[in-house]
Amino acid sequence: MADLFKLRIITPDRVFYEGEAEMVEFNTTEGEIGIYKKHIPMTVIIKPGILTITEESETKTAALHAGFAEILPDQVTIMAEIIEWPVEIDQDRAEQAKERAEERLQNKTPETDIARAETALLRAMARIEVLK
Repeated sequence: MADLFKLRIITPDRVFYEGEAEMVEFNTTEGEIGIYKKHIPMTVIIKPGILTITEESETKTAALHAGFAEILPDQVTIMAEIIEWPVEIDQDRAEQAKERAEERLQNKTPETDIARAETALLRAMARIEVLK
């Protein structure tokens, strides 16, 4: 039996996931992180990307867009602004969002909010990648 820890992922709208995991992986502003039971306590800021939950018998993925995580030795709580299972994602809409963000970045003007366009691109790419 694997060492499991409690994982809870919540959004402003719902409890997205609650269960036991062997490992959870996601992107932070400092880079990619993988968490096992007995991890050192820390708090991290989430960067858009793929969240992977390794359970005892299966692996689940989701598109995680923003938030932060509290990591304790026996529990991880992720407070996400937006997170989506693959079945909740509209691929055409994600592709269109990616194209819009790329266009904004390529044709930038002094009024273009570069950080916002880059974040939109990362979110769209996470949605597309989790569908693969």
